[in-house]
This record gives sequence, C-alpha cells and structure tokens, in this order.
Amino acid sequence: MWTFLTNHAHVLLAIAGEPTSRLRDVAASVGITERAAQAIVADLEAAGYLRRSRVGRRNEYTINPSGQFRHPVESGHQIGELLALFSDPPPPEPATPSPPAPTRRDTAT
Repeated sequence: MWTFLTNHAHVLLAIAGEPTSRLRDVAASVGITERAAQAIVADLEAAGYLRRSRVGRRNEYTINPSGQFRHPVESGHQIGELLALFSDPPPPEPATPSPPAPTRRDTAT
C-alpha cells in the first residue's frame, strides 16, 4: 500500500492536532513504531519544522508554520499550507445582531 503523504507529514499533522500528545500516541495514530516516531520528531526538530519544550512531565510541540518544504517542486510553499489543508476549519463566529432600526418614537425629540 502507498500513500501520498510520508510518515514525516503524518507525524507533523498528528502533532499539529494535539501538541501535547505522547510519542506513543502519535506512533499509534500514524501506524509506526514509537522508535520511528522519535526519529521522525528528531528529524523535524533538527530541520526547524517544530520545537519541543518541556511542560511538567510532558513534551509540548510548537510547529513552525513558515518552514519551507524541502523538495524543489514544493519549495515555494510553507508547512502552514499543509497544516491548513488538513486541519478542521475554526467554528464560525456567532453572528452579531444588528442594532434595531430607529422607530418614529426614537427619532422624535
């Protein structure tokens, strides 16, 4: 079986969806071993696509959306474009009701 996205892209998307997830959970969602997920995260971190910081006993990942794709065909695009393509759109903001139109009584003074 083949897919359009690499395991690196799948790991990046999994982390983007849950920045505090454990690598064990990332590996399970991608369908790779935890050791492979660790190696991919190390690759992504070394290339500047994400940053790892310690929060309590867990790691939290911050993705650099302005990172450029490495392949010459995609090099004019940023990682943020991929993330936007596969992320859920934000919920629509509730409509702000318009103020009521003035009535004759409001305009008569």
